[in-house]
Amino acid sequence: MSARNTVKSIQDIMRQDVGVDGDAQRLSQLCWLFFLKIIDDQDQQLEVMQDHYRSPIPEPFQWRTWAADPEGMTGEALMTFINGELFPTLKELPTSGATASRARVVKSVFEDAYNYMKSGQLMRQVINKISGVDFNDLAERKHFGDIYEQLLNDLQSAGNAGEYYTPRAVTAFMVDRIDPKPGEILFDPSCGTGGFLTCAIRHMRERYVKKVADEQALQAGLRAVEKKQLPHMLCVTNMLLHGIEDPSFVRHDNTLARPYISYGQSDRVDIILTNPPFGGREEDGIESNFPAHFRTKETADLFLALFIRLLKPGGRAAIVLPDGSLFGEGVKTRLKEHLLEECNLHTIVRLPNSVFKPYASIGTNLLFFEKGESTQEVWFYEHHVPAGQKAYSMTRPIKVEHLHGCVEWWGGMERQNRQGSEQAWRVGIDEIKARGYNLDFKNPHSVAANHGDPTELLAELEAAEAQATALRDHLKGILAEALCR
Repeated sequence: MSARNTVKSIQDIMRQDVGVDGDAQRLSQLCWLFFLKIIDDQDQQLEVMQDHYRSPIPEPFQWRTWAADPEGMTGEALMTFINGELFPTLKELPTSGATASRARVVKSVFEDAYNYMKSGQLMRQVINKISGVDFNDLAERKHFGDIYEQLLNDLQSAGNAGEYYTPRAVTAFMVDRIDPKPGEILFDPSCGTGGFLTCAIRHMRERYVKKVADEQALQAGLRAVEKKQLPHMLCVTNMLLHGIEDPSFVRHDNTLARPYISYGQSDRVDIILTNPPFGGREEDGIESNFPAHFRTKETADLFLALFIRLLKPGGRAAIVLPDGSLFGEGVKTRLKEHLLEECNLHTIVRLPNSVFKPYASIGTNLLFFEKGESTQEVWFYEHHVPAGQKAYSMTRPIKVEHLHGCVEWWGGMERQNRQGSEQAWRVGIDEIKARGYNLDFKNPHSVAANHGDPTELLAELEAAEAQATALRDHLKGILAEALCR
C-alpha cells in the first residue's frame, strides 16, 4: 500500500472512533503513534550499528514489544495499557545517562500528549497499519515526509491549529533568499510545525551537502523552540521524517520567557527564519524580561527586539510581520529605529491580505535584514495575486511560482542592479526618519494606476452624485404619487 493510501486508511479508521473529533485531533493522534514507531525503528538500527546502544524507552513500552504483533493486545486491554501504563511512563521518562538527549525528546513529546481514541479494536487496526511501515527505508520515509507535509498543510482548515502553519511557498521563498549553508547556526524561535526548518534542510541538501561531514554540519547547526505542545510534537516528528537523527534541538519552551539581557555571545546565531506569532498577547510578566523601552504585550514586537540581539555581526534574517508593525507608534517606533540602526533592512516584500487565509486576513510583510551595518535605503516589492484571481484561498493558495517575479527582480544573492518598477520602489533612510520611522510605504506606482487622474476622478464622482440625486428624486415622486391614490 502506498504511503498516501496508508495515511488515508488510518484517518478513515480514526473517523469511526467517537473520541477523535476533527482534523487537529486526528493529526495529533497520528503523530504520537508515528513518533513511537519511528523512534523504535531508529533504535533497532542504532543497536545494530553501535555495540553499547540501549533505547531510552524501557523494553515493555517499545513499539516492537507491545504494538508490532498484529494479533497482540486489543480492545479494553490495549486501551488500559496505553492510558494507564504507556503514557504515564513516557511522561516521566528519566533523562540521564548515555541516551539523555534522546530520552528528553521522547519525554517532551509526551509531556502534554493525549490519547483521543476510545475503541481498542480501532486502535489495533491503526497500529497494524503503522507497523507495516519501515521508517529505516529512506524512500519510504521520504514518501511519508511528503504526506506529512500535506497533512500539516491541511491544518489550515482545522480551526486555531492553522496558526502553526506558514504557506510553504512563503517559507521556501524566504529560505531561498537567505540561502543557509551547512555549518551556519539557523534558529527559528517560534517554529510551529517546522516549516522553515524542513525548507532549510531541503535547500541545503539539494545545494551544499556532498559528503557525510556536510550533513553532520547541517544537523549540528539547527536550533528551534516551540511554546505549544501540539505544534512541538508535530515538529519533532517532522524532523524525524526528514532524516534528522537527534531532534532534541527542538525545545518545548517559550523563547520570550528568558530575560533579554541573559542572551549572550554563546546564544548568537547566523540565521533567523521565522513567522513569529502576531496579534496575540503574552502572559502577564513576560514583557518585564525586556528593557523598559521595548516592553509591550504584543508578541511580534518582543520577538523583533530579540531577533536583533540574537543575530551575530553579519548574521541575516527573514521574518514575517503584520502591517501594524510597520506603521505602529510608541514601542513599535523605538523598535524600528533600533532595527534600522543595528541592521541593514534591505528588503520588504509586501504580501496581499489573503496569503494567510483562512485563519488570518491581514496584510503581512516579509522583512529581510542583516546585522552589523545601519540601513541606508529600503527596497519594497509589492507581490500581486496572479492575474485572473481575486485573492488567495484554501483552494487556490499561493504557490512558489507566484514569487518567481520577485526572485528575478531581486538582483542575485548580492542584490545588485535592482530596478524600480510597477511593483518595486526604493525609500531612503532620511525619508523614513522624516516619517517617524513609519515603514508603511504604499506603492507609488499602484496608487497612480488604481486611482487615475484626480481631475477625471472628481468629474466622475460629480456625475455619479448627480445621477444618484436624479434617481432619488424620481423615487420620491413615485412614492408621493402612490400615497395620493
